[in-house]
Amino acid sequence: MQRQLPAITGRQLIRLLKLDGWDEVRNAQHGVWLSKRTGTATRFTTIKNTREPIPTRTLGEILGPKQTGLTRAGLSRLIERHGPR
Repeated sequence: MQRQLPAITGRQLIRLLKLDGWDEVRNAQHGVWLSKRTGTATRFTTIKNTREPIPTRTLGEILGPKQTGLTRAGLSRLIERHGPR
């Protein structure tokens, strides 16, 4: 059985990713672009900067291998380490 993704807002996720070493590339009206250099590749993701919870499916896509590659377990570790604030 898969663990449920936590309810997390865009602002909380942006903060957690920045603490994980992601850099803010651009702050646009539709969201914040973040990037992180991983080995030979650079990963990019865009997250809407809101106080509303990110829909579960969208959060799953952000954590997936095409964007952050963080996975559910990685997000849980970040929340345990830094808190959701």
